[in-house]
Amino acid sequence: MVNIENLIKNIREKKIKVGIIGLGYVGLPIVIRFVESGFKVIGFDIDEEKIEKLKNGNSYIYYISDEKIKSLLPNFIPTSDMKRLKEVDAILICVPTPITIYKEPDLQYLYNTANDIYENLREGHIISLESTTYPGTTREIYLSKFEKKGLAVGKDFFLIYSPEREDPGNPNYNTKSIPKVVGGITEDCKKVGLELYSQIVNKVIPVSSTEVAEATKLLENIYRAVNIALVNELKMLFDKMDINIWEVIEAAKTKPFGFQAFYPGPGLGGHCIPIDPFYLTWVAKRYDFTTSFIELAGEINTMMPYYVVEKCIEGLNMQGKSIKGSKILIIGIAYKKDVDDIRESPAFKIIKILEKKKVEKIDYYDPYVKEVRKTRQYNKPISSIEFSPEKLKEYDAAIIVTDHSNIDYKKIYDSIPLIIDTRNVYKENLPKVIKA
Repeated sequence: MVNIENLIKNIREKKIKVGIIGLGYVGLPIVIRFVESGFKVIGFDIDEEKIEKLKNGNSYIYYISDEKIKSLLPNFIPTSDMKRLKEVDAILICVPTPITIYKEPDLQYLYNTANDIYENLREGHIISLESTTYPGTTREIYLSKFEKKGLAVGKDFFLIYSPEREDPGNPNYNTKSIPKVVGGITEDCKKVGLELYSQIVNKVIPVSSTEVAEATKLLENIYRAVNIALVNELKMLFDKMDINIWEVIEAAKTKPFGFQAFYPGPGLGGHCIPIDPFYLTWVAKRYDFTTSFIELAGEINTMMPYYVVEKCIEGLNMQGKSIKGSKILIIGIAYKKDVDDIRESPAFKIIKILEKKKVEKIDYYDPYVKEVRKTRQYNKPISSIEFSPEKLKEYDAAIIVTDHSNIDYKKIYDSIPLIIDTRNVYKENLPKVIKA
């Protein structure tokens, strides 16, 4: 049995070693916070290319500099060797939780990580799951597995759920300033988890169980998904009524209470909002419950790329052109403004729809994403074009998917005869611009 007070003392004195599994947009910022706070960290990832870059002091996330990675290296060891989990005292799990093509949870990374930890589990380990998932995951996948080792949770090892809340590229909030929700399998698990996270964030929020913590993350993202679906539906209706949805939102948000502004777009993107609601709709079926409201929001958001392409077809028709054989430029392939993150970007869905329409040429321009290798979303390597007036004039239409701040939109307007604006880049009514 572990002496809790000694463990907490070791955490406070930075005597424990921390392991982070998954070194992506969630895991790497957490590595930085633990090292900055005085801990020694081992980072684990199955991507050998990432590991080599980190070992050489190179970053693969644009807003994390090479200099920052180099500054970590004396106290940060990147590795793909999961056997080194034995060396660390705390293990934080930051692996992907995607969905299948059938909109069901793809739990392979959670199960693989559970197996890796099980093989190296020892007395004194603190294990925290941060990946977004359905309520009950920590208990069902991790606790049920680890108890087979003959160790008692809350006594021999400590199991926690603390959802990630990273917002890549957000200049106003970072890992340290965003409050951290912490739930434990037992009260002692929670106590240890609160102590661990209080070393790296300004505020920790205790909740009564891992299930509450898991549900908290889902609520946060479902809230956004549903409200985005609402404004997307209103956008399509108001378009028929010749009403500018963005002007409506700007007017509505002048109300100082009872309203929060959400904005329409070409579809959902990122690692959370397009995916997380389906984890809850999936698990709800166990309880003979249909999440009609959430599923309707999902249907609306899923159809937005089709709506965008239809607006492009309309615009080309008005110019006497057909979508078949046309040349289309996608502006912005990252899932949101001013980041290099392409996960679940609606741009890929729009490209696939355009391909089915027999578009002759589809290219993209994104100052943050120079090239896209083969991914789950798109199976062809593609590269960003050179941004020049001569190149832009090759296209019949541009679709603005992501409104990066550092793009010269005037140059696009001056060079391309039709612009489908899904982000309200062009505020005024312009003859070549169609809002979508």
